[in-house]
Amino acid sequence: MPAYEHLVVVRARRINSKVHTYKTRRDLVYLKVCDCAISDFRMNGANLGYNMSIVDSYNRFMERNSDPRTENWWMMSGPGPLITLLASYLYFCTSMGPRYMRDRKPYSLKNTIVLYNVSQILMSIYLVYEGLVAGWWNDYNFSCQPVDYSDNPKANRMAAAVWWYFFAKVVELLDTVFFVLRKKNRQISFLHLYHHTMMPICAWIGVKFLPGGHGSLLGVINSFIHVIMYTYYLISGLGPQYQKLLWWKSHVTTLQLIQFCIIFYHNFTVMFCDCNYPKFINFLLSLNSGAFLYMFGNFYYKNYIVDKRQPTVSSSTVYKEGKEC
Repeated sequence: MPAYEHLVVVRARRINSKVHTYKTRRDLVYLKVCDCAISDFRMNGANLGYNMSIVDSYNRFMERNSDPRTENWWMMSGPGPLITLLASYLYFCTSMGPRYMRDRKPYSLKNTIVLYNVSQILMSIYLVYEGLVAGWWNDYNFSCQPVDYSDNPKANRMAAAVWWYFFAKVVELLDTVFFVLRKKNRQISFLHLYHHTMMPICAWIGVKFLPGGHGSLLGVINSFIHVIMYTYYLISGLGPQYQKLLWWKSHVTTLQLIQFCIIFYHNFTVMFCDCNYPKFINFLLSLNSGAFLYMFGNFYYKNYIVDKRQPTVSSSTVYKEGKEC
């Protein structure tokens, strides 16, 4: 019996022993108070134990499943920093930012966005190179590739590449910030916010628990598509005199559809074979790629098949609706 409860019971017994002699109203009230105190103590103790069990379960899960190689990397100590960042991002893009810009003229940001697109192109090239050299060029198995948690130089290199991919997804939140500052609020759709919020979360999970292996092919393919995509955005942002160079805009969406098909097939098929890679992650990647295959297929059908005889979709519309990441 806990010390506090023991003292309460002892005091209650002492008073109860005097009830035969006195039975005063004060003693009876005190006994009732003691009973309530014991009940509250037991209830609070149960709640405390329940809360501690949740914390203990979380700590055990992290200790058992997280990769110790990445735990000290930026934003990898726990989910708190990323959740705070994404909550601030959503608040700014949906509330604070639009209110701040309501009575202001939109910022141009032309040079800033040009520099941003160039940096995204260079980052994407680097990620493709690192993903290939660290495994997917000739070491990884496309049918089944478990995560290598050893201190092998290539394994560490792949883990670092996965972290840089996560960092790129965090930087890409600036896409929406630029929309807000340029008062392009129509481009901030639910799909846009959902995708830009989920990508850092998925990448964080990859760095924390699965820095490499089967799912890392997604990052290599996605980064390759980003090289082409941000090149398109770079040219389209230079001015109307460069629009004639953007005849290949429909092919950007085609490449995105091919990307989703590859990712879906690559993760869906491994769920039915004996592979030391989490089936639940394969399922989520298949579900996500299937959803985006449907949405971008619908976009392609509406803009390049149904509306083929209508005026050509402008480059800004492609950026607004066809942006994959």
